[in-house]
Amino acid sequence: MNIQEKVMHRYENNPLIAPRDICDAYATFNCGQTMYNGKTILLLPVQEMGNQVPSIHLAESEDGIHFNIHKEAFIKRSEKFYDLDHWPIDPRVAYIPEDDMYYIIRPMNSSWGCSSLLLRTKDFKSVEEMGIVALPNNRVPSLFQGKVNGRYARLDRPYGGAGSTNGGDIWISYSDDLLNWGDYKPFMKPYTNWSADKIGPTPPIKTKYGWLEIYHGVKCLRYSLGAVLLDLDDPTKIIARAKSPILTPNEPFEYMGHSYNGTVFACGAIVEEEKDEIRIYYGASDCAIGLAKGKLSELIELMKYEEDNCEDWIWS
Repeated sequence: MNIQEKVMHRYENNPLIAPRDICDAYATFNCGQTMYNGKTILLLPVQEMGNQVPSIHLAESEDGIHFNIHKEAFIKRSEKFYDLDHWPIDPRVAYIPEDDMYYIIRPMNSSWGCSSLLLRTKDFKSVEEMGIVALPNNRVPSLFQGKVNGRYARLDRPYGGAGSTNGGDIWISYSDDLLNWGDYKPFMKPYTNWSADKIGPTPPIKTKYGWLEIYHGVKCLRYSLGAVLLDLDDPTKIIARAKSPILTPNEPFEYMGHSYNGTVFACGAIVEEEKDEIRIYYGASDCAIGLAKGKLSELIELMKYEEDNCEDWIWS
């Protein structure tokens, strides 16, 4: 058994959602994910046949397996920022309990590069655009799912400017209003061979163990998922890291897609501590959605074990 299968186990009937499950769909892309009123909610980007621009649809489930996918788009190409928004995909959802609000950050691609748009919703019935919160090129801002010492916090993976050779690292920053960000600090570099080219974050999840961060890592266009545990009071302090990927391409549908072949890519994860469960709804090669789930306690145990017993292969 591969080491990543010791904790995260693929759903036996993957892919969970494929284009065939959605009328007129050509592809389904990496989805945002959260819980709302006891239901699993996915924000599912869909590209329809003959449509150049995807839209993001709401999918909801009572059991986390069988989803009702809404026909009408929940998030469309922005009218206000129309010229900046050619490819609305990869939404990252963060529920911040202090606000009782769900915030969504998604990339906006254009000839100016990739910026990021912040939106919010309380009920997944309507959604409000708040504004652009990242300059090009930055496509993966991810809000912490809760305030840190009274402030909003987020992780980013900005690309370097002209001549830069260092464009695949994660930074941290803070804000008092979600729109104006500062106190920027480099946070984490790739530290294993399977993520040597670049890494990118998802919204950190607050647990009793610390902030759980699920991220993607890339090596030679092969996308895998990793995990790191951060201190609750100072998230720049890393408590533990999985040195091996917790999920890496292995199944045919994770290779036979419309984009990079050999891709498992997450925009988030769902943790239910009372069930000791973590679920990751991941995109597979820009075509379908898969599910992997496992016990949260076993993932924490794996990270702590590998932090103490596995050598760093690239950077500490």
